[in-house]
Amino acid sequence: MSERHVSELERVLGHSFSKTELLLRALTHSSHAQESEGETAPETRRDDNEQMEFLGDAVLGFVTSQELFRRFPAYNEGQLSKLKAHLVSAKHLVRAARKLEIGEFLRLGRGEEKTGGRAKAALLVDALEAVLAALYLDAGLDMAREFILREILGPELTRLQEHGTEMPVFDYKSRLLEVAQASGHPQPSYVVLKEEGPEHRKTFTVEARVHLHDDGAPDFAGRGIGPTKKKAEQLAAQQALEKIENGTNQQK
Repeated sequence: MSERHVSELERVLGHSFSKTELLLRALTHSSHAQESEGETAPETRRDDNEQMEFLGDAVLGFVTSQELFRRFPAYNEGQLSKLKAHLVSAKHLVRAARKLEIGEFLRLGRGEEKTGGRAKAALLVDALEAVLAALYLDAGLDMAREFILREILGPELTRLQEHGTEMPVFDYKSRLLEVAQASGHPQPSYVVLKEEGPEHRKTFTVEARVHLHDDGAPDFAGRGIGPTKKKAEQLAAQQALEKIENGTNQQK
């Protein structure tokens, strides 16, 4: 699908840009910039959305932290951090990006276009964060905050508030994967250690193994026991995350 005109996206965003080039840059993937600029050295390129993604991530993080601080005054730092990790996770952001149809406005190189770049979760999340930066740079923090609360945080925050003092259910496996990828290492592995009980009432024991360094043994491991493999994997990932956060090596 070809790029749609940015004026359509401006209507979706609820803001008419005084500097349209900011929005265009936010929608420009590095593959498009490289094709347009030919042999220009990578360190001199500033026409793609990578730097804006960096700024947009910071704006999103600040607005999210501020809103959680306001809405959940009884939560401690650990609870607020977990809520924030959920709200700014790629899994959550990609839903917002797809709802806004960000992919249809992307400016992609021919290679990315052919390989389905408009539907790739990573590209959509990056572009959404870059669009937040464009809103911030063009209209200020209030406009960016209004958009973030309306389109990204609002529905989910309302759902979370309805839980009262209870924590919502988190996708610990996705969070553990993000931690591993951030360190440049392979995704965690899940090993079924034990399967017990009759067919209609089985119990699974699963171990999550995380490698954050290059030696052989996993640096961290967590175990979970549940009525299904998926439930046991989530519990194992949760324990592994707790060990990582506490700096507790599983070999110690």
